[in-house]
Amino acid sequence: MSNVAMELVNVKKSIGKKEIIKGLSFSIQKGEVFGFIGPNGAGKTTTIRMMVGLMKLTDGDVKILGNSIKSNYKEAVREVGAIVENPEMYPFMSGWQNLMHYSRMIPGISKGRVKEVISLVGLEKVIKEKVGRYSLGMRQRLGIAQALLHNPSILILDEPTNGLDPAGIREIREYIRKIAKEQQVAVIISSHLLAEIEQVCDRIGIIKNGEMISIQSVKDQEELEQESLSQVQLEVTPINHAMNLLKEKYEIDAEVNDQSISFEYNKADIPKLIQFLVSEEIDIYQVEISKVTLEDKFFDLIGENVIG
Repeated sequence: MSNVAMELVNVKKSIGKKEIIKGLSFSIQKGEVFGFIGPNGAGKTTTIRMMVGLMKLTDGDVKILGNSIKSNYKEAVREVGAIVENPEMYPFMSGWQNLMHYSRMIPGISKGRVKEVISLVGLEKVIKEKVGRYSLGMRQRLGIAQALLHNPSILILDEPTNGLDPAGIREIREYIRKIAKEQQVAVIISSHLLAEIEQVCDRIGIIKNGEMISIQSVKDQEELEQESLSQVQLEVTPINHAMNLLKEKYEIDAEVNDQSISFEYNKADIPKLIQFLVSEEIDIYQVEISKVTLEDKFFDLIGENVIG
């Protein structure tokens, strides 16, 4: 049995003669949290609208649990739950009344299922209170509960932490991971908060000008710390000799900045590199090491200063 929840096959979208989405192909697994990022106008929202059938594909196909969104729309879309930015709720009704109201619109949702999603997003204590009194984070969790009511295989969240304070962001992050793991739901998050995406996602797709330019796996933090590249800045003399040594021994092309040289290198191997420079009589006055974040990689890839 396939573990693929959603597959995009050469998806294209043109408006007039302008091609906006230029042949996207990737798949998302059950139980995976997939981050979707890119600068403004890159095509994130257009792609999401096509994923859920709100916008027609010019070419290609979207398959949800093997069902084509083109030839088997109802079956395919039944498996999708989505919330876009701030979910719309009736503020004068309680959380419970809101969910019951939505559950009546979809056949086959029991009271038991409503209680299950309330528990899943941790709203048991406030579910009988009016939504107008909810914090933004609570409203967001209620929105996720509503999107999960019909037991979808895929949950699409567009900017799920928009406007939340750090505690609210952390809260949503924990529930997203919980939903993916416990319900084996594939969660797709579109966001511009790169540090946030890095903490919650298993894989990240970066889109630019309608093309997927990179899909990266986010490893366990400890592994990442050891294996990932770090930005190294060394204040050394003589500077040219140090640069030549790094080039010859490690094939490192360092950049000069005032009295410092900077380059990227594996964190675990930096001590040996320092020992080597000292053994070659390079004077080292200062060593600064910082992790290369997703944000750094993102700007390297898109070459722009715009995130959207």
